[in-house]
Formats: sequence, structure tokens, C-alpha cells
Amino acid sequence: MATSSSKDQLFLWDHPVSSYAQKIRIALREKDIPFTAQVPRGLGSGFPNATDESFASSNPRIEVPVLVDGDLQIFDSTIILEYIEDKFPEPALLPPRTDPTARAKARMIEDVCDTQYEGLNWGLGEINWFKRAEGEAAEKLKAQAKHQTKQLQAWLNERLGGEDYFGGVHGFGWADVCVAPILNRSLTYGLGPEQGSPLAKWLERISQRPSVQKTFEEYETATKNTPGYGDLLKKGMLKREYRDHRLEWMVKSGGIDIVVEGLKNKNIRFSWPDPLE
Repeated sequence: MATSSSKDQLFLWDHPVSSYAQKIRIALREKDIPFTAQVPRGLGSGFPNATDESFASSNPRIEVPVLVDGDLQIFDSTIILEYIEDKFPEPALLPPRTDPTARAKARMIEDVCDTQYEGLNWGLGEINWFKRAEGEAAEKLKAQAKHQTKQLQAWLNERLGGEDYFGGVHGFGWADVCVAPILNRSLTYGLGPEQGSPLAKWLERISQRPSVQKTFEEYETATKNTPGYGDLLKKGMLKREYRDHRLEWMVKSGGIDIVVEGLKNKNIRFSWPDPLE
């Protein structure tokens, strides 16, 4: 098993492009918690024999992030975030228990970002980076993504209201950590929030925070140095994970043929447990 440089330091199985992993890095940095991170060998390939055994044994879903704290291995970004908040309560990211309304709001925002919004962003990655669709088919899916992104950002604008942060009177916190990597990904695809909107001003504001700034820089570096994913897919070197909200987005947005073709070519997969061959 991979271990951190100190037995008292947290270790994170990570990838700089993963929105789920980014929110964990932002949270750790906000709390000034030392950690080391590593991208697992073979991450995303979908081939067990090409994947780091230590990583695969820590999470049967073979997804990042995974937090390792001594003998404890935790997967799922929400559970990891809750663990960090429980073990390192100061400074708090989740609003106090005396404000259950704010806590519920933060959790709802996280859920929307982790499901509907992440699935949409992932779908655009399949088109732009992995070339699942081209020409007219790609343009139709991009139009769907643009239409749906506007709805999601309008919803987030309403949640933000006139506050500086989604945490409202509690300041930068849980919801801000979760929205940050998701909204930043939209910028990559040219679908950032409307200029001058509360959401655009919020993104500009939080991008100046050291925790967010460093995490965004890691993302930018990673996306500038990517291989030809489309070629790797065509060569059968990748099996992309079409799970829950991601599969839903692709089907409802008109990409069911992509799913059928991917199943035929065996370059898509689904989450653990594995089906019979």
C-alpha cells in the first residue's frame, strides 16, 4: 500500500482533473492539513491488471479520491469530506448544528454538483476530449449541455443570492468547496457563468483563495498535458465508466447511440460489482 511521507500525515489517491478529488484537496488546504497525494497507475483504464493494486484494494469502485489515514481507507468524496470535518473540526466548513437550514442548503448544493452537474461536465469531456461524437452529433450534445448548464447555474445563482459565499453569514465553507471545481470545469468548456452575475463574481472571489488557487493551477497543468484520449479509446486502451448520473445525462441528451456503440466496442464500463461476462 502507498503510504504518506509521515505516518501522521494523510495520503490521498488523487487525480488533478477529478472534480471529486479537487474538492477534497481544497478542503484539506482550507484546514491547513498536511497531506501527500498520488495518481494511481492505470487510473481510468478500466483494466484491473493495469491498475495499481494498492489503489484497487482500497476502493472496489476503482475511483478517486480515496483518503488513507493510517489503517483507515475511505472512498466517496462526500464521506471523505465528512470524515475530515469530524476529525479536524476547525476551521469548520459545514455550518454549525445551530443552523440546520444552512447545513441542509450546503448538502443540497453538494448533491446537485456531484450528480447532475458533474454528469453534464463529464459528458462534455467524452465529446471534447474522448471524441465520442463528432460533427452534427457532437454539436447536438453540446447544445444540450449549454442549455442544461444555464439551468444549473441559474439555480446556483439563486442559492448564492446576494452573499459573498454560499455559506452566507458563515463565510466560505462546505458548499463553496463543492461548487468550485465543478464551475471551474464549465470555464474549460466555454460555459462559465454570465459575466457580471453573482456566480461569476463569486468564482473570481474564491479563485484568489490560496486553497482554491493552487487546486485550480493543478487542474490547468493537468489539462494542458493530456495524451490523445480519443486515439487511446479507439485503440482499446481505455474503458470509460458510465455510471448513474453520467449515463443518465448521455441518454437523456440524445447520446444513447454512444452508449450502444461503447458497449459493442467494449470501451465503456459500469461501476462495481462486476457483471458476469
